[in-house]
Amino acid sequence: MLLNFPTYNFKVKTEENANYVFDIIRKKYVLVTPEEWVRQHLLWYLIHEKKYPASLISVEKGLEVNGLKKRFDLLVYDNLGKPLLLTECKSPNIKLTQQVFDQIANYNMKFKVKQLLVTNGLQHVMCIFKNDFSSYIFVNEIPVCSL
Repeated sequence: MLLNFPTYNFKVKTEENANYVFDIIRKKYVLVTPEEWVRQHLLWYLIHEKKYPASLISVEKGLEVNGLKKRFDLLVYDNLGKPLLLTECKSPNIKLTQQVFDQIANYNMKFKVKQLLVTNGLQHVMCIFKNDFSSYIFVNEIPVCSL
């Protein structure tokens, strides 16, 4: 499926009628699902186009929200190890609704990240909070890394 990202040369393989893509952060092949395909494109986009260091990106790690175990898609840290950008990836057939945005906002209660990104690979919604978290603005483009 074509996404709203540049084309990348992923390492892919097929085993037992299933497709896998090599995740450069987790250093292993992962099953290609529609959401994973979006996550891999976003990961490469952040590293290759927006110049975020791969060493500062965490992929699919667990967290606890309101007593429930959840997993975030991508979290980018700054050079001091402080969370900088939190992302939520959805399958291309999932519309980016308020409910989707609420999901990442709930995750952000734990991280207190100033930049949130939600994408389904076709549409990207990015918001940046003011320093005191009193308000936020939506931006049209994912910012280039300033680290």
